[in-house]
Amino acid sequence: MGMSVTISAAAAEDTEQILKLQYLAFQREAELYGNYRIQPLTQTLDSLRAELESDTVLVARLGDEVVGTVRGSVDEDGTGKIAKLCVHPRLQGHGLGARLLRAVEEALVGHAETTRFRLHTGHKSESNLRLYRKAGYVQVGGRTASDGVRLVILEKEATDAADFAVSA
Repeated sequence: MGMSVTISAAAAEDTEQILKLQYLAFQREAELYGNYRIQPLTQTLDSLRAELESDTVLVARLGDEVVGTVRGSVDEDGTGKIAKLCVHPRLQGHGLGARLLRAVEEALVGHAETTRFRLHTGHKSESNLRLYRKAGYVQVGGRTASDGVRLVILEKEATDAADFAVSA
């Protein structure tokens, strides 16, 4: 009998596992862009610890192993910013990314001021774009990150999160 994956808030003791998972999971993105300076690969343990204290950080666990993670925060304009969604390569393609996305949306919508969600991904990241579009996100712009990668910026209204959760 297999174990099921559970999603919960990250704890301070998860920091190293999260950073290792992030490094592993974003290798494919780095290879896709020929750029190993992307932010998820250069993030420090200290900056991740700071995110754990200030942001909503969720982890997906298979037993004691962290196999997925996502971060979110709400800015002063009511925008829920979602970042660094990643799933262990051996578990990709099984819906865990969609579950993490829904979970962070639900956590952020708990802030009364949240009106919309915003996230970004690289312009060549077709599987990410497919996931986000299926979840109701639409492209609202683009920019070039400091590491030179062209990003697609996507948004959806926070009220759409409940619709996605019901229909998923």
